[in-house]
Amino acid sequence: MKKKFDFVIVIPARLKSSRFPGKPLAKICEKPMIYHVWKRCIDAVNKKLVFVATDNMKIINVCKKFGIQSIMTSAKCKTGTDRMYDFSKKINSKIYINIQGDEPLINPNDIKKVIKHSLKLKNKNSIFNGMC
Repeated sequence: MKKKFDFVIVIPARLKSSRFPGKPLAKICEKPMIYHVWKRCIDAVNKKLVFVATDNMKIINVCKKFGIQSIMTSAKCKTGTDRMYDFSKKINSKIYINIQGDEPLINPNDIKKVIKHSLKLKNKNSIFNGMC
């Protein structure tokens, strides 16, 4: 039986964005955006709990280069929510935290707050959003 996590952070990423094609690999200070988002996530939790979910080998290869765990999801996924669901069929966790792949400045303390509150949920079928 596969290991079941209490929670995982998932960063859905796709190259075929209609508004900004190639966004996850766009360079910020010489590194791809997906790296910066992942870095903020691992500033909040152990890197073993952070995954990129993508349907593109270019993103998988960039993740390998930076030591980022990545999971290939279906090319049929139209949204990040679809990608999260597809990911959940491959990695077993009680809670899935979705961090958008275009948030390179997300505050790691905000990620910790979302995790803390999600672990307290009594109804495990709940969805909640962190926002300001």
